[in-house]
Amino acid sequence: MKKYTITVNGVAYDVTVEEGGSAVSAPKAAAPAAAPAPAAAPAPAASGAQGSVKVEAPMPGKILAVKKKVGEAVKSGEAILVLEAMKMENEIVAPQDGTVASINVAVGDAVESGATLATLN
Repeated sequence: MKKYTITVNGVAYDVTVEEGGSAVSAPKAAAPAAAPAPAAAPAPAASGAQGSVKVEAPMPGKILAVKKKVGEAVKSGEAILVLEAMKMENEIVAPQDGTVASINVAVGDAVESGATLATLN
């Protein structure tokens, strides 16, 4: 048997390999369940119907703040959410004047590029 230490995504695993073709894997630490990507939860959007204007994530990141509530009026260029990407805070702004119809994310959510964050009417 040979023993190896393998690092995957920054987590070290001790692996024992038997001679003869069969392999036995014995992780030192259980595989981290770090960020079991929450099922694109539009749970905060339970407040009603989606609006006709989508506000999408321009890049992947994490939601730091929700600045507007459903039903609030917004002007073009006014901040709706704050998205952290690459250690920078980016304000996600309204593309046009309208009323917030839904907020599809919550603080702490991880989002992918192109995900619908909010909708406007």
